[in-house]
Amino acid sequence: MSLITPDFDESVIVRAADAEVVGRAPTTIRLLADSSATGGALSTQRVTLHDGADGARPHHHANSAELFYLLDGTAQLLSGDQVVTAERGDLVIVPPGLAHAFAAAPGENADILIVITPGVERFEYFRHLERIAYGKVPPESLLEVQELYDTYFRSSAAWEAARR
Repeated sequence: MSLITPDFDESVIVRAADAEVVGRAPTTIRLLADSSATGGALSTQRVTLHDGADGARPHHHANSAELFYLLDGTAQLLSGDQVVTAERGDLVIVPPGLAHAFAAAPGENADILIVITPGVERFEYFRHLERIAYGKVPPESLLEVQELYDTYFRSSAAWEAARR
């Protein structure tokens, strides 16, 4: 068992009005606190998905667990080979190494607080995703930064079947 001792000595306070927002409807991401702000303890963002929008395709983190807390709405989450439907107030935590993905349930909206621990500098990853969405860089450019962001893409028949 390893213990992460965060290295920061002041509270981290992020006002809603100050959070950087990347993307646009149907998918927006509010960047709340990155690993550097929390001494490596965690990274956190709020993802808002409208009308069945996709969040993240199947992937895993080799070194971090990921927590999904449904602030509102209904989401589908892949956890290993299981697709879970989560609703307001539900919590799903995926351990390191396990495939996961998330999206708003078909025809639904979802507002999700996501925490990755231990933290990985992830804000630039989300900015990279935005550049892909706007056609500034090709989608395959994510393959070049998988190790940097501890995000390794995978395939999942269960996820594909659930999202049809």
